[in-house]
Amino acid sequence: MPFTKGTLVYVNYTAKVKDTGEAIETTIEEQAKKLDIHDADRRYEPRLVSVGEDWVLKGLDEEIAKMDVGEKKTAELPPDRAWGNRDPTLLRMVPLRKFGDKADELRVGDVVEMDDRVAVIRFIGSGRAQVDFNHRLAGKTLIYEIEALRKVEPGEDTIRSLMKRRFPGEGEKIEFTQKGGEVSVTIPEEAFLVEGLQIIKRGIANDILHFVPEAKKITFTEVYPRKETAAKEKAKATEAEAPAAPAEAAKAEAPAKKEKREAKQTA
Repeated sequence: MPFTKGTLVYVNYTAKVKDTGEAIETTIEEQAKKLDIHDADRRYEPRLVSVGEDWVLKGLDEEIAKMDVGEKKTAELPPDRAWGNRDPTLLRMVPLRKFGDKADELRVGDVVEMDDRVAVIRFIGSGRAQVDFNHRLAGKTLIYEIEALRKVEPGEDTIRSLMKRRFPGEGEKIEFTQKGGEVSVTIPEEAFLVEGLQIIKRGIANDILHFVPEAKKITFTEVYPRKETAAKEKAKATEAEAPAAPAEAAKAEAPAKKEKREAKQTA
């Protein structure tokens, strides 16, 4: 049964350029290594998608909407459903001096930032460079291998999934409670210095208010425990989990050994 707009779905996918077979993206770490596009700084895991809300490429979004949980498919996305057709007006010739000290280092194919936009160097010669502001995949037909893994359930599953989306790596550690219309979120200490924390919190709040109809208020708490208190609590927990000390273990075994000796003597 197709997913309705706004349904939260976890998907895996791998994308390649149709003409060249170039792998451009995957959510699966093993695939990334196999296709030689692995990025050690990236977290590979299924992608959370809100169907019909432009969280992914337009064509990919449309294909996911037509799937069902557990379904796998291969979809071909022409340029108009992917990164668009190439626009010749986005090609510009600029003097090399515009690149300052880096002008001598430029090579065809380099990605540069100019006028707050990303561009690719297409030509260098006669003191000028041709820069292309088209997306590097503009005009390309893409092939996506997609698997719809599961649909997110209402309530806690939705809140946890939304936090993981905004807080990769830390989302599983964040504690939260939902009582009536208020959702209280406790940010773990290890996340206090995450870059853009306030923006992340705002994003989480907006997402929860959008996808959890009963939520009316989101509260964030940052707890700063006294270090020595935290250390004592950790030591107590470790001590409680540790196996019995040798002396205590020997005392515990003594009655059993005594009974064994008496049994032999009786025999």
